[in-house]
Amino acid sequence: MATILRVNQDWRDVPLLRAISLGVASVEADVWNIDGQLLVGHEMGALTTSRTFDSLYIQPLLEILARQNPVDEFNMNITIPNGVFDTSGGTPLQLLVDMKTDGNQTLPVVLKALEPLRNASYLTTAIQGILNIGAVTVVGTGNTPLEGIQALEPRDMFFDAPLNGLNDSSTNVMWNASLAPIASVDYEAVVGWNGIQNITEQQRSAITTLVESAHSFGIKARFWDTPAWPIQARDNVWRELLDDGADWLNADDLEAASKF
Repeated sequence: MATILRVNQDWRDVPLLRAISLGVASVEADVWNIDGQLLVGHEMGALTTSRTFDSLYIQPLLEILARQNPVDEFNMNITIPNGVFDTSGGTPLQLLVDMKTDGNQTLPVVLKALEPLRNASYLTTAIQGILNIGAVTVVGTGNTPLEGIQALEPRDMFFDAPLNGLNDSSTNVMWNASLAPIASVDYEAVVGWNGIQNITEQQRSAITTLVESAHSFGIKARFWDTPAWPIQARDNVWRELLDDGADWLNADDLEAASKF
């Protein structure tokens, strides 16, 4: 599956289906807790009551996974549910939930919304620090409260760690994949290479140092806000990130990324 994380596609009719059809193994939903209902949109002005987290993500996932896990003679002895991809049933879909509203108030609503996937045993779960990979791995980002995620036991929603803060001892956080399977950082802030001029050794070192730090904790590395234009510059940055060991490409242009 492609190491692509889809961002900012919530305006599509069913953004999840488009991403999966292109082999994208990680998708991101921008959620807003409005009077106890989770609405989806990149900005508040784009919200409508018809575009909910349940209708755009939870229900489509349930339908896809039900088709991938039929009750028949071929699946009788399967102990781990098949994932969303026909040709790679063991590959989990990573679902990033970007909380746009207050995290402490939004987290319980998100956890409740995940109940159908939880009841079907589709969610990746950590029990006493042991990670059991499921068909869907849910990761909270944005305003997701770290303390709220840490308190979950068993844990079937995880945290998007700060890629440039994993070695900060002042936080007293024991980072590992059972808490945070992914760590992210603003590419422009820590690297800044525009993909047009030659990359400097200092810029390349900034990438490799952060990637190596994440991997030392068993965590995958993501750089967001990478250049999108011109296309040649975008491709140069993508290529450099992959060559330097980054695990995910952040992309709005899914077609281009899936062919990269």
